[in-house]
Amino acid sequence: MYASAEYRHATQLVLDCLQESGLNLTTTVEAPRQVGQFDPLLIARYNVNGPRYTSYPTANLFAECLDENLMTGALESLVPSDSLSLYVHVPFCDTICYYCGCNKIVTNNRAHAAAYLERLLREIELVGARLQPGQRVEQLHFGGGTPTYFSNEQFRTIFAALHANTAFTEDPALRDFSIEIDPRAVDAERMRFLTGLGINRVSIGIQDFDPDVQRAVNRIQSLEQTATVVAAARKGGVRSVSVDLIYGLPHQRLETFDETLSKVIALAPDRISLYNYAHLPHLFKTQKQIDATALPDAHEKLALMALAVERLGDAGYLYVGMDHFARPDDTLAKAREQGSLQRNFQGYTTHGNCQLIGLGVSAISSIHGTYSQNAKTLNEYYARIDAGSLASVKGFSMSSEDRLRRRVISDLMCQYEVDVDAIETEFGIDFQQHFASAVSQLETMQVDGLVRVEARSIRVLESGRFLLRNIAMAFDAYLPANRSGFSKAV
Repeated sequence: MYASAEYRHATQLVLDCLQESGLNLTTTVEAPRQVGQFDPLLIARYNVNGPRYTSYPTANLFAECLDENLMTGALESLVPSDSLSLYVHVPFCDTICYYCGCNKIVTNNRAHAAAYLERLLREIELVGARLQPGQRVEQLHFGGGTPTYFSNEQFRTIFAALHANTAFTEDPALRDFSIEIDPRAVDAERMRFLTGLGINRVSIGIQDFDPDVQRAVNRIQSLEQTATVVAAARKGGVRSVSVDLIYGLPHQRLETFDETLSKVIALAPDRISLYNYAHLPHLFKTQKQIDATALPDAHEKLALMALAVERLGDAGYLYVGMDHFARPDDTLAKAREQGSLQRNFQGYTTHGNCQLIGLGVSAISSIHGTYSQNAKTLNEYYARIDAGSLASVKGFSMSSEDRLRRRVISDLMCQYEVDVDAIETEFGIDFQQHFASAVSQLETMQVDGLVRVEARSIRVLESGRFLLRNIAMAFDAYLPANRSGFSKAV
């Protein structure tokens, strides 16, 4: 139980931040239909470092491999009935956003794009040669960097190569073809071109509309630029528009972030990702350019999150799970309600049944219980492709225990519940005996109202929905004692 003076003090600091803003926010935000229960008292206590579980085991455990046998074997294990998801990584950016922790290369020299495209096309051929006829691509995602660093003609070339080496599903309802968009580099005409290629979902970076915050992170982006891209995407038939926001950036204040939220809600995106800025300059060199003294402290960050949760809930968005909100009619929200939501390296997905093939530098594949990661540097990626080899250099092959724990963690993060009977039947274990240590770790969380542990189920309660990472960590057999390489839960 936690009624300590330290705890009460931390709680009061959060409430003071909310009250000083002049905004009418309650201590506990309760909107069960929309977002669950946001309890700043609990979140302040459980705000520790931990994995985001876009995979289990997590990518830090991938081991160096001297050959391509793991990826080759994975590709050859695919059968015609396996649906595919393709991820294409484009690492280039024209300018640098100081907060970014992605694998990117900042350059205005478009010759780099031509050299990269040449290898990417070869990799598509190398992978395609190992696929069996009949395997259908349901999901395609271009991530970055900035995918639109490629020209229209280069995009035509990529799509032609994908069509030549894979088979896109003919059912338009199953196609989920998405791209990450930087509105500063995409106008209405470019958006029309992309939707003409078959793109039907876009993810648009916003982060914050406040000019002081934008200057501090070197990303100047107007509301007009953003609205133009959203409107063009809608006109082109895009069925889902997602936007990214970040809280915890330098100079963010409740009043200005409230204005950003109002502008975002007016844009009416189908999905909103609300990310916690993790200041890790020892891992990401670009973050050294951020003035750490201008960052909100832990209590201010929590108040920013509380504000966003209440505003989005009032606007009718459902809390899908870790960082993700969606309109009730969006496929992500529907998958959450139907129990079919899953999670991969792009976050929550409605196509978790697909086997994932990563293309490009640093891209990760997830195929039948194996993970394979491509070389992280251009030089090494180019060298492997030029030698006629697949680009994977690291990987992990899951044991039966890994698959079991992955299933439990996935069920917690996607369904908010573990069906003990289903797990025991599928994996042939006695759940309570097998996970005695994990269940013991959940006892305190149960007392705090985060979970309900029963003989035949483990259920995440309303107050635990914002602390899914903490709950999942109880089942992580590889969780290191030192978790400084991971971001905080909030």
